[in-house]
Amino acid sequence: RDEMAMLRPLNASMGLMLENISPRLRARGGVHQWAPDKEPRLRAQMTEEAGELKIPFTSGILIGIGENTVERAQSLVAIRDIHERHGHIQEVIIQNFRAKPEIPMANAPEPGEIDMARTLATARLLLGEKMNVQAPPNLSPNQIELFLRAGINDWGGISPLSKDYVNPESPWPHLTRLAERCDRSGFRLRERLAIYPEYVSDEWLDPAIAARVRSMQARVYGG
Repeated sequence: RDEMAMLRPLNASMGLMLENISPRLRARGGVHQWAPDKEPRLRAQMTEEAGELKIPFTSGILIGIGENTVERAQSLVAIRDIHERHGHIQEVIIQNFRAKPEIPMANAPEPGEIDMARTLATARLLLGEKMNVQAPPNLSPNQIELFLRAGINDWGGISPLSKDYVNPESPWPHLTRLAERCDRSGFRLRERLAIYPEYVSDEWLDPAIAARVRSMQARVYGG
């Protein structure tokens, strides 16, 4: 909490993936057995404290790590409940697990497109129409249209200059081609800031960065 308070005058937004609310994944044999930083109770506490500090926050879940569908829904409900108390969660990421040769789950099955679409639709229903729901496009490049139909309204950070450092084997989509696919599905691809327009206010911005953010808002959002 103290560190987030120190960062607030420097950062317009912060975030931490919840990943999953179930303590079962931290138990012996679970995917997070040796990952004390992924203790769901502590991650939920940090998300709660960010709300108390009035910090626009990103959260999300990771699917395909041994959880079941009930635990996915419970994780989304946990995020929703924290947001209802503080109103600070500006986006929720639904991210699919990708197997890599150097990890213990190298041979684990990855979530399929229907599994992702079902989870995205569940997130939209549970979190409501005003929540920004995101899925990384580079992890599912053939499912752009499906994910839009499932209820997302955000693709997250996409860079033409740098790679995805978590998933470097999955290149970002070309912005022009992504925009064309969004257009054909009835959506318009737009640039956004790290803070969503509904949070550009005195309630959510530290005075130290408010003027800078508002100047950027005028360029990006037109107002």
